[in-house]
Amino acid sequence: MTESDQPEKILVALSGGVDSSVAAALLCEQGIPVEAAYMKNWINEDEIFGNCPWEEDIEDAQAVADTLGIPFRIVNLITEYKERIVDYLVAGYTNGITPNPDVMCNREIKFGAFRDVATDLGFAAVATGHYAQNRLADDGLWELFEGADPNKDQSYFLALMQQEQIAAARFPIGHLPKPQVREEAKRFGLPTATKKDSQGICFIGKIQMADFLAAYVPDNPGPIVDPSGKRVGEHRGLPFFTFGQRRGIGVASAVEGMHYVVVDKRAETNELVIALEGPETPRLWARACTVCHISTTGRPLDAARNMLVRPRYRAPAYPAHFEPLGDGRARVTFSEPQRALTPGQIAAFHDGPVVLGGAVFEEIDYDA
Repeated sequence: MTESDQPEKILVALSGGVDSSVAAALLCEQGIPVEAAYMKNWINEDEIFGNCPWEEDIEDAQAVADTLGIPFRIVNLITEYKERIVDYLVAGYTNGITPNPDVMCNREIKFGAFRDVATDLGFAAVATGHYAQNRLADDGLWELFEGADPNKDQSYFLALMQQEQIAAARFPIGHLPKPQVREEAKRFGLPTATKKDSQGICFIGKIQMADFLAAYVPDNPGPIVDPSGKRVGEHRGLPFFTFGQRRGIGVASAVEGMHYVVVDKRAETNELVIALEGPETPRLWARACTVCHISTTGRPLDAARNMLVRPRYRAPAYPAHFEPLGDGRARVTFSEPQRALTPGQIAAFHDGPVVLGGAVFEEIDYDA
C-alpha cells in the first residue's frame, strides 16, 4: 500500500454526548485511524451560572475513548471561544440584534480553531456528531446536505461554513435517524448510550441566555408599551428580549386565549413594544428583508434566482426570491409572510436538500 492509499487520519470532536460517541465508534469500525479530542471552550470558575457540566463531559468523553481504545486529548480553545463567540454574542445583544452563537460556534470553533489544531497535528479531517451530510460532487466541490433524520437535521447550524471547512468535515451519523444512533451506542457498549441530549448555549451547557447575558450586560429598565404607546409594564433591559418572544415578558394578557408577543425594541426611548399575537399583528409578519454577510458553501450566489430559505432552526425552508445587492448583501422575498424575522439571526439558503450557504438578517421590510 502506497502512502496515497493510506486511509485519512481523523480527529473526532468528542463532546461527551451520544452523537459524537457513535460518530467515533462508526469510524473505528470502518478501520479508519481515529483519535478523539474534547474542546475545552468554557470554564465556569466563578460559578456564575450554576452547574456547568464540562468536567462531567470530559469524563464521559474519556470513557468513550477508553472503550473504543483510541487516543484522547483535551484541546484548550478558551481564548478563541471568548474572542469569537462570547464577544460576538454580547455585542450583538447590546446593539439590539439577536445573534446566533450555535451557527458561529460551528464556523469559528469546531470547523475553525479546532480544525486548525487538527491540521497542525497532521489530521486530514475533523468528525463531529452533527446530523448533516456532505458529498464530493462531480465538479470537485463538496456539497452540504441536510441530515437524513428530518427531526434532527442540523444543517441549518452549518449554513455559514466555507468550502474548505466542508471538505475537511466528516459526519458519520448524518445518514442515521436518532433512534438508530441510540441503538448503535448500545451495540458498541458506549457509556453515553443512555445519556440525555444537552440543551443550552453552544459549548457552555444548561444555561439560559438571559442568565448568561446578566453576567455581561447591566440591567437598564424601561417601559413596556402596547402599539398605541400605552405603558403596560416595565422591562429589565432591551437586550434580554427578542422579536417574536412570547414567554418571560411579564405582562399578562387581558384577552383570554391570546398572548402578548414582542414586536419592537425602541433603543432611542428604551421602550419594549408588545402586541397581542395574531395573523395581522403589526411588525410580526413580513415577506421581504435584506440579508448581509452572505456566505456560500462553494458555488457563488451572484445572480438573482429562486431558492428555498430557512429563516430559523426547526422552521421549514420556504420558497423565496434571492436578489443580490452587492457588498455581501441581498434582498430576499418570501412567497408567504414569515413570523418574526429577526435581525442578527441566520437565513439558510437551500436547493432542495443541498445547503447553498447562508446570511445574516439585516433589515426587515414590513411594508412589502
